[in-house]
Amino acid sequence: MLSRVAENIYWMARYIERAENSARLINVTTNLALDLPKKVAFDWHALIDITGYGEKYQERYGAADERNVVRFLIGDTANPGSVLSSLDNARENARTIRDIIPREAWEQINHLNLRCKNDIQAGLSQRGRYDYLRWIILGAQTITGMLAGTMNHDAGYDFLRMGRNLERADMTTRIIDVRSANLFTEKPAELSTYDNIQWMSVLKSLTGYQMYRRAMQVRVRRPDVLKFLFKDKTFPRSFIHTIGEVESCLQHLPRNDAPLRLVAQLQRVINDAAPEKLAKDELHAFIDELQVHLAKLGGEITATYFSVAAPSEVVKS
Repeated sequence: MLSRVAENIYWMARYIERAENSARLINVTTNLALDLPKKVAFDWHALIDITGYGEKYQERYGAADERNVVRFLIGDTANPGSVLSSLDNARENARTIRDIIPREAWEQINHLNLRCKNDIQAGLSQRGRYDYLRWIILGAQTITGMLAGTMNHDAGYDFLRMGRNLERADMTTRIIDVRSANLFTEKPAELSTYDNIQWMSVLKSLTGYQMYRRAMQVRVRRPDVLKFLFKDKTFPRSFIHTIGEVESCLQHLPRNDAPLRLVAQLQRVINDAAPEKLAKDELHAFIDELQVHLAKLGGEITATYFSVAAPSEVVKS
């Protein structure tokens, strides 16, 4: 397989996953803000912190209110991580490999991108936001299902799975990191009650609430949520599961010694840790360590199989 083709498949998968994750996050956060009493001030800037584009947001909008944050995360094409930008990039990568992926998957990617653009005003309104984002989530899941059920499970599919799971691992750590800090500009008196609501929102952001209850069989509590999202090997969006999927993909590929060593290091870090026992600052430092390992792994995969310079947000043509 040509390295260019493998790279396009890898980034197509990452961008589709990024669009789906962003849509999930915005929907759940909107519902959380609506569920809270009016006396509790909600910090919308937390969503910008999760994406890592705080400086760009500050340049374009300044104050972090609901309207500007939602516009930046959904429809602002100047934001490389917005839903529109992610779907644009996924489509462009898919366009160059239409002879590699099933035609139906290409058509679904193209359709999802066009409908997302055409209905953007509905997505930016409070009334239409939920249905708009839910449609994007279902569209992304449809693409994932099509590719799983109709694409040859060869090296190309390994690069696709690898991209998807690295993106999931990255988003899981970002959500936990920002949500482990307080989402309220002022601490309410009944902090413990709202703390549980926040951790329930973390689970729902990753569509993990029901699976958490099934696996842990306890009410939502910070230590149990952290243990579940970092170390549960059966939940598809837990950190340890996504890294295991990356390892499985790499084992099928040639020249895999260097990336597999980094995967093994990352697995040792997570297996030796007890994130449920960490205080807030310690948890933040631990997640920073995981992010550094993820960046090294992504860079090694790029250097081994693609180009010398990591493409990051660059769209292939």
